[in-house]
Amino acid sequence: MTGVLVIGAGPAGLMAAGELARAGHRVIVAEAKPSVGRKFLMAGKSGLNLTKDEPLARFLAAYAGSTADLVRAAVQDFGPDQIADWARGLGQPVFTGSSGRVFPKAMKASPLLRAWLEELAGLGVEFRTRWRWQGFEGDGFAFDTPTGPVALAPDATVLALGGASWSRLGSDGAWARWLADKGVALAPFQPANAGLSVSWTDHMATHFGAPVKATRLIAGDQSVRGEFVISARGLEGSAIYAVSRAVREGAPLALDLVPDLSEPEVAQRLARPRGKATVAAHLRKALKLDPARLALLMEFGRPLPQGPALAALLKALPVRHAGLRPLDEAISTAGGVAAKALDDGQLRALPGVFVAGEMLDWEAPTGGYLLTGCLATGRSAGRAAADWLRQGDVSKG
Repeated sequence: MTGVLVIGAGPAGLMAAGELARAGHRVIVAEAKPSVGRKFLMAGKSGLNLTKDEPLARFLAAYAGSTADLVRAAVQDFGPDQIADWARGLGQPVFTGSSGRVFPKAMKASPLLRAWLEELAGLGVEFRTRWRWQGFEGDGFAFDTPTGPVALAPDATVLALGGASWSRLGSDGAWARWLADKGVALAPFQPANAGLSVSWTDHMATHFGAPVKATRLIAGDQSVRGEFVISARGLEGSAIYAVSRAVREGAPLALDLVPDLSEPEVAQRLARPRGKATVAAHLRKALKLDPARLALLMEFGRPLPQGPALAALLKALPVRHAGLRPLDEAISTAGGVAAKALDDGQLRALPGVFVAGEMLDWEAPTGGYLLTGCLATGRSAGRAAADWLRQGDVSKG
């Protein structure tokens, strides 16, 4: 094959394909699923959070993992401002919400994806759907396709196959064994931005689906104020995802159910006479605890102490859980291709093969950081592959 191969048609792969096509290369994008951008479209079902409008230094600090420096460098070149401009350039105006999160005005991912694919088609990018990578064949890449096995030996390749979560959308981590066989250093996959597993007592069933607001989560040195949801399987939602890395690494999790009050203020309110009111009714009245927070207190705090000890419990309620939800249920994954396996995004063990997106060993919270990292590393890998090809042409000349 004369040209460049991109394996994976998510945000990172599409961004890499565009950069390579603009550099004058013939680009084939191979995608295992029947259509492209499936996880991108799923992310847009509740409003496509493209990025976040905040100081760049704070934004960059959100990235962790062995390849975090590589991701940060990519985001410095193509960060929140540039992503907003990119969406506008595709005819999709954006707006910034009260939290700083940036969304397309259409909110959904589909209009942006359609405009993006039209642009890529205009650049000559070719798509091969239902092409599932099966590993290496000699110096090439073997695929299972609707018309039978196919092997391609491109001039350069960008791998953008995602992590190991949401396998039904295409990210199953199957690629890891093929790269490991080639001597590529990998960090083990772990769930990131994942919910917590909790074995509830029967009384919690009436609260499944209830949002929990006005709460602060404390996990080790991390303190996050936000919202989450009580589900039949445990606790889900953005605030839980934000502390999932600390919990995964062993930090105990506690809830401050009254974050707007100090512990002495809570104790003072609880000391008011309650007359014939039940403890639950007194807590509701004195502290304005809604049913969801009260249920969590009863679930994790029984038997409830009295006096100042109850105030302390309300400010730091220990959460009993069985760890993060399974890997395939996580929004994203930590682990993947380790920094020591790379040289400017290129695999040391496989010259001419570049890696982008969630295949890299990095993680970030939801809220625009994840998608920004995928778009930025895809763009960076496409540019690095184009530079490598250009240098090869110069050396031949």
